[in-house]
Amino acid sequence: MAGLTYRAAGVDIDAGDELVERLKPLARATTRAGVLGGIGGFGALFDPRAAGFIDPVLVATTDGVGTKLRIAIDAGAHDGIGTDLVAMCVNDLVVQGAEPLFFLDYFATGGLDVAIAERVIAGIATACAATGCALVGGETAEMPGMYARGDYDLAGFAVGAAERGRLLPANVQPGQALLGLPASGVHANGFSLVRGIIAESGLAWSAPAPFAPGQTLAQALLTPTALYVRPLLALARAGLLSAAAHITGGGLPGNLPRVLPPDLGAAITEAWPVPPVFRWLAATGRVAPAEMLRVFNCGIGMVAVTADPEAATACLAEYGIVPIPLGHVTPAGPEFHIDPALLTALFA
Repeated sequence: MAGLTYRAAGVDIDAGDELVERLKPLARATTRAGVLGGIGGFGALFDPRAAGFIDPVLVATTDGVGTKLRIAIDAGAHDGIGTDLVAMCVNDLVVQGAEPLFFLDYFATGGLDVAIAERVIAGIATACAATGCALVGGETAEMPGMYARGDYDLAGFAVGAAERGRLLPANVQPGQALLGLPASGVHANGFSLVRGIIAESGLAWSAPAPFAPGQTLAQALLTPTALYVRPLLALARAGLLSAAAHITGGGLPGNLPRVLPPDLGAAITEAWPVPPVFRWLAATGRVAPAEMLRVFNCGIGMVAVTADPEAATACLAEYGIVPIPLGHVTPAGPEFHIDPALLTALFA
């Protein structure tokens, strides 16, 4: 009788080795000044001074993509989810005024499918290259009994740096403008509610999206999270950014106050065009406007706080971004305020 093997127990070391070899060229394509060595060691090395920093403060973030993964897995659409993973991390870095330096991923699965894992991590590498962030390593964990075969989970870890004294937020003052940077879609928050609404609607992932002509429901909802690194770094380096808020879980009310001093608030005084996906989710799920604003980005993926909105708008235009005036910083009062009539009108 043959003895047990690791492969028989559900873990294929050879498949893991094959994946590493496939990933090496993807990682090499993201390399940047400061990277020491490559994938394959027990740890990654990075020299901030070689990247041009004189007195750097390191900033670290970690995140996942939540139950958006469930849609990607069920729909067999794995190519963009890696971009979401990188975006959720590096967008948090840049609001601190930090330039992303390097990224690591964690990919856990019930049974390693090399082709699927390669597609996911290729998306990670593409987003890293787009934001100047080196993919320096990661971990692939094959865990039968913890995950169903065909399922996988993702986590990401990013490290960036800013020169000491240039961290954000800085010098936020009453009267400064709040500029909204458009979202590319739902991004990667609120998908437990999204999935609940879809279940109630009875639509299949392959059905035409009611809010996005020419796309299936899965394609429309899996639109990757926007990457805001390069435009926000440009604003910061031009001295046009006092603060920025990445609009993730908690929406505008939960994230904008996080970057304001405790004695200041944010007033939303202007309406903006809420994208069709959010209007459809609100109507189909009978979700109240206040709940929509608290759960989703509702079309605003990032908010920039600036003392010179005209110059900031011109700077963002160089990156193809047309910012949306939202309101201003207030000297006192609630942390976040939007007139109830304005909020209702957004989803009317």
